[in-house]
This record gives sequence, C-alpha cells and structure tokens, in this order.
Amino acid sequence: MPPKRRGPLQTVQRETDDIKRKVDALVQHAAEPDASDRTETLERCKELQRAVEEIMKTLKKLSKADELAPVGNYDQCKREEEKRLLTLYERLQSLALQLQPHDETAGPSSSQRDQESEEENSDEEDESSEDEDAEEEVQDDYDDDDDDDDNADSGDEDIGPTAKGQGSVSYIALSAFTGEEEGDLSIQKGEVLRVLSKNKDGWWLAQNSKGQKGLVPKTFLKTSSQDSERVNEDEGESEEEEEDPDIKSSKTSNWSTVRKAVTEIDATDVLSAMGAIPPGFRPSTLSRLLEEGRSYRVSHFIQPKLSQSQLSFKDLHMDPDTGKVHGQSSRVSLTLTLWSCRMIPPPGVGLQVLSRHIRLCAFNGTQMTGMLPCLLDGDCFLRCDFESPDLGILFELGVTYIRNSTGERGDLSCGWAFLKLFDESGAPIALRTQELTVHGGTPFEKDSDMNTTSTKRGYPTGVFQQMLLSRKIPKLVVKVKSVKTRSRELLNLLPDTIVGSLSTVHLLATYRQILADALLLDRVTMYNADLICSSVLASFPDVLDQPDLMDAFRKSWTESESSLRRSDKKDINVLKQMFVSVYMGSVFPLLYSVEMPAPCWADEEVESQRARIIYSPSQKTSVETLLSSQCSHQAFDITQVTYDLISSAQH
Repeated sequence: MPPKRRGPLQTVQRETDDIKRKVDALVQHAAEPDASDRTETLERCKELQRAVEEIMKTLKKLSKADELAPVGNYDQCKREEEKRLLTLYERLQSLALQLQPHDETAGPSSSQRDQESEEENSDEEDESSEDEDAEEEVQDDYDDDDDDDDNADSGDEDIGPTAKGQGSVSYIALSAFTGEEEGDLSIQKGEVLRVLSKNKDGWWLAQNSKGQKGLVPKTFLKTSSQDSERVNEDEGESEEEEEDPDIKSSKTSNWSTVRKAVTEIDATDVLSAMGAIPPGFRPSTLSRLLEEGRSYRVSHFIQPKLSQSQLSFKDLHMDPDTGKVHGQSSRVSLTLTLWSCRMIPPPGVGLQVLSRHIRLCAFNGTQMTGMLPCLLDGDCFLRCDFESPDLGILFELGVTYIRNSTGERGDLSCGWAFLKLFDESGAPIALRTQELTVHGGTPFEKDSDMNTTSTKRGYPTGVFQQMLLSRKIPKLVVKVKSVKTRSRELLNLLPDTIVGSLSTVHLLATYRQILADALLLDRVTMYNADLICSSVLASFPDVLDQPDLMDAFRKSWTESESSLRRSDKKDINVLKQMFVSVYMGSVFPLLYSVEMPAPCWADEEVESQRARIIYSPSQKTSVETLLSSQCSHQAFDITQVTYDLISSAQH
C-alpha cells in the first residue's frame, strides 16, 4: 500500500515540531556552563529564526482548499500553529539577546572571582533602581491610557493629539491598507504609526515615519505600547522575573501584538474595513457547526436515542399488532417553503462568490438542533420536541466565497431571521406566509443590528445603513404549512427532532422500519450489543449527508416504485425489500468507489466530477461490477458492512 500523502497543514505541523526540538536542544546547550563558542550558538539561533519566518510565511498562504482531505476545525488548527511559531520566535529572540557579546558600556570584564561578587552587588542595586523607574513609567502609561479612554467616550468630538510627550502612543499595522480616496494613508504590514486623532466613526488620523498623514481604519492598527499588559502577563512566571532587566527592556512587543491580533481580530473585521463586505456580515455560525462533526447533521438525528437506563430506546418502539414502528407525535411538526429573498446585500468586488444558500435549524435562543445544510427549493419539514417557550426556526442567509487576493475560502453570514413558533400565551402561531426581517450580526448578538456601519466622511456609507434610510429593509419570505395526512403518518415514524427535505420522508421512514427490525426483532436479547451485519444500516446515514447521492437514490427509488402494483406500494415488507435492493444496486457502490471524489461544498469542479460518475450510464456501477477483477475499489473496511449500536445511537 503506498504511503499516505500528507496535507499542507500537516506538513507545517511536522516542520514546527522539528523546529521545536531544535530550539529545546539549543536552549539546553546555551545553558551549559562550559558552552565555549557563543558565536556558533548565536548563528544557529539566527538560522532557526529564519526557518521559523519561512514556515510562518508558508502557513499564512495555506487555505482549507489546499488540503487533500477534509480537516476538522481547520481554522483553529491553523491559529494554534501560528501561536506555536510565534512562541518559538520569541524564545529564539530572547536567546539571541542573551548570546550577543557585551560591549564596553556594560562595564569592565570580570576575570577574577573576587571582582565578580562586588560587581554583582552593584548590579543588583542598579537593577532595583531600574525596576522602580520602570514601575513609575508603567503607572504613567496606565494613567495615559485611562485618559485616552475617558476622552474617547466623552463626546462626539474627535480626540486630538495630547500635548504631553508621554501621551503619544505608537501603533503597528496588522495588515497592508491601500488608500482608495483622497485623504487616506496607505500603510504596509508591520509599519509603526503615530495616531494624531481618533474619530468615533472608526477612521483615525495617523502619521507614518516619513511624516505623511492620512486616515486609516482602526481595525488595521494595534497599539505597540503593551508594557502594562506585559507586566500582568509576567506576574506569576518566575522564569521571566529572573531574566536580566536589560534583556526585558530590549524585547519588542511587536510579536506579542501580532499574536494577540491573530486571536482577537476576526477576518471579517478586516474585510469590512476594506469595504469587501458590508459591516453586518459575520462568519457563518451554522457552517462552523456543520464542519465540527455529525452532531448537527441529519445522519446523527436519524439514529435511535437511548433511554436514561441505556437499556431501551426512547424514540424507537414497535407495534406488536402490526409489526411496524409505532408512530409518535412531536410538539412541532410542519413544512415550509422558501419563496423569496429581498434586498439582500451582496459582498464587495474583492470576493468571488461560490455559493448562495439558506440554512435553517430549530432554535430556542441558546441551543440549535436539527440543522438543514441548505434550503434552495422544494418543501422542507421540521420536527422538534423542545419545551422552550422561545422555540422557533432560525434562518441564516450565507455565501461561500474565495478571496481574490489570497485564495482563502470561507463562509459568511449575510444576515439571519427568526420565526417564533409560539406566542406569549404558548399557543402555536398561524401557519401562513411569513415575511421575516433579516438582521445583521449573529443571533447571539443582542444589540448588533443593521445600524453597525462606518461613517468615514460623516455620512452613512454602509449598505445596511443605506437600506434603513431608504426604508428598503432586507426580507425573507417563507410559506409555513401544516403537514398533510399521508406525510404526517410518515413523519411520526421519524425521531422527535429532525429537519430534512419533504421529498425524502418515505425513504427515511423505510430506513427506520429496517432499523427497528434489526434492533427490536432480530436481536436475541435487548442486552446484546454485538455488531450487526447490515450494509444498509451502516452506510445509509453517510448518504444522508451527501445530497447528490441522496438525489440519485431517490431517482432510482421512483423508477422502481413505478413498476409496483398499488397493493405492493402499501406493503411494508415489499418496500423494505425494494429499499435494500435499490440501495445496494445504485448508491452503495458509488459511496465507496475509488473514482468518486470526496464531497466538497461549493466546489464546482468536484460537484461536476461527482455528477458525471453518478448519472453517466457508462460509469454506472453495480454490485457485480464492483466485485469483478476489472473494477478498482476501496480497501475493505468492516465499518462499511457492520452497524455498531453503541457508537451510532444517541446517548
């Protein structure tokens, strides 16, 4: 078997581990008392610094689209690697300062032990006096920062430059900014600026080292005078307290500033300041939850839920008279259809939109459940058994984009709308066409709405603010309906909390019947938790998370169902046999085909390649061709044909 290829992020992680081992060895070698050649150690330290910088540049260029396989929590892993590299760079910077040779200003060299003790005593006295001066300077910085904060909140007037020399605070540019209008100041990443005036609209008057002045968005700047924060960080760290004061004072805070900016400044803040997206846009909350795992997908909610005793099922019961799954009603059971979206602002010219979509889930103000990956057309159903009085449906309007400058992919929320399903008295709302207002920000931001705009020149320029002023508020129109009798019977066979497409209800109900037969009838005892040999039970939940395979299965099912007699269409035993036959003959071979690429959201090339394999008659695969010697398929995995109750059931 050929060795597994590593993704770009995994390669960077391994390179960082290698650098960390070298740094640890170098620090240990420099701490030895007999380390004679300090020049050679200093050169090795500088080489490692350059290596860290190269890895950091490579990491900055990586994006999720570069990975060979899906990576969970990609953005978090990338941020962790940046933190590790920044920590290694600071260690090397501190070590380089220790290894630098002392010049004549540091005092006469100590060649005898008697003179060393006297010099150490004098150095300690100097250090104590320098520490007292440093504490006074830090206190002055605190006072100056407090004065700046008070001035910033005092009124609508601009904050002018302070007359005192101590009051001037320098800032570092977190990213490059190119001025687009007259009066803007173009800056480069890492450039140090002096802020002359802070405007409340978010545009600050700054001056660079060349004396040029202009307006800069505040989201691109971070203060470089972090002495007070460094003191708080060093309070409980004995190693840093024992360092030489000269080394402490010579350390620059640029790296710590960039490190904090990576964790605190969101990418959407930079894009908003650049004008690439409206200020009301945010990172997609529902997309992030879908990427974290299967706990928010339909493949998770279709599984049976264990009771509190873990010995029976809470939502899967068999009717002893009919041999069918016993239907259970839910607190909320309805269907809805998307009609239109009005006045939704598009992203700016710096982003290429790959997909526009609407996601929905049940939401009670704090908890989300039963998420639908995409609502485009057709009827959808929602079942939910939450007892919260604030229960409703959360709609998130989103786009998948790629930045033209960096090639970075991401998901943005263009706004959200909430439909509360119960009134103040606890009665269900009327099921009719609903016109919902689209809000900016996220559902968890109570005070964030469409008025979060930037007034760069004193008049509103944000897209959301312009629509408010012109009374053109974004709207989402959906039609909420009650469930028909036939569909209600099928929905009652499903779990009490689930969201999905109404066109797949009959398939989900048949799968639940097959699942009930295997768990409630075929098992010897209810205490038996052995693996169940069933390819349908093991792999069908994976198909539910791939819409194109689910559409192919539904198409094959419709073709086979059209040839059945009317009486057979109501016979559950005939439907179960046909479900297994159609599934194993159409979708199951495609699910584990070598030629089938892994699903990737909003990737046109991958979607086209998957569609050619799924719907092309020449490439249509069956069980016979899959088992033939001419067909290449994935290596056998026991999880493809066995159902594990312990790991699959909801606990």
